[in-house]
Amino acid sequence: MDKRVLLIGHEKSFMVNAIVRGLEKENFVVDSIGPDPDAIKALENKPKIYLLYLGDMTKDDSQLLAYLNEAIDVERFMLYLIGNKEELAFGLSIIPKEKIQESYLRPLDVKLLAEHIDSVLVFSSVDDSLRKKILIIDDDGAMLRMMRTWLSVKYHVYMASSGKIALSFLAQNEVDLILLDYEMPVMSGPDVLREIRNTPKIQNMPVIFLTAKDDKESVMKVVNLKPEKYLLKSMPKEKLTGAIDDFFVTHANKKI
Repeated sequence: MDKRVLLIGHEKSFMVNAIVRGLEKENFVVDSIGPDPDAIKALENKPKIYLLYLGDMTKDDSQLLAYLNEAIDVERFMLYLIGNKEELAFGLSIIPKEKIQESYLRPLDVKLLAEHIDSVLVFSSVDDSLRKKILIIDDDGAMLRMMRTWLSVKYHVYMASSGKIALSFLAQNEVDLILLDYEMPVMSGPDVLREIRNTPKIQNMPVIFLTAKDDKESVMKVVNLKPEKYLLKSMPKEKLTGAIDDFFVTHANKKI
């Protein structure tokens, strides 16, 4: 397992050095670099984990944040932010939260950080052919990106911004789970699920509604379509991703 991370921060900072020492004690290899976009671009064989220490950073470092905001979509690294409330707010004013894997408040528990990264790397090392495939259907681009960030650690994640695009994708590709928004223009979530259930090739694909609607009437409207679950977008990250993990565990046990 490749336990390398890239730590970005002002290298003379006491906390940067403390993070390096703490991670090295947990058997990580830490490449430490200053907040210089050109220096980061020039790095070869970059790790997939980036830690951005926001302490001591000012508006003069906005160029770095803008670079990371663009690079993360191309290079698909996992970005973790470390800072106090004000520093994290500064970072999130340039890099949207849906692109951030996790944020850590100072003072930092380096051992806890190491445990979290370890768990991510364990899943990242799983053979690609064994990863479950999830299709997320939502017209909200920010929600799509956030769910991709959260779930791509463990799963292959595909995205569709409309029901029509999703059905075209499903006609050619098999997935293990569909996460479906309830309210979408043109073709609503229930309409999409109805079409799935009426299409023999894909009618048995498991579907979980992921929605902002929590009223009983909305739930009852789709009960006969037999969704696996009904999850709220407002759920905390750990609870939402945990529910998806639990689905796969339960689903696997049913096959035994």
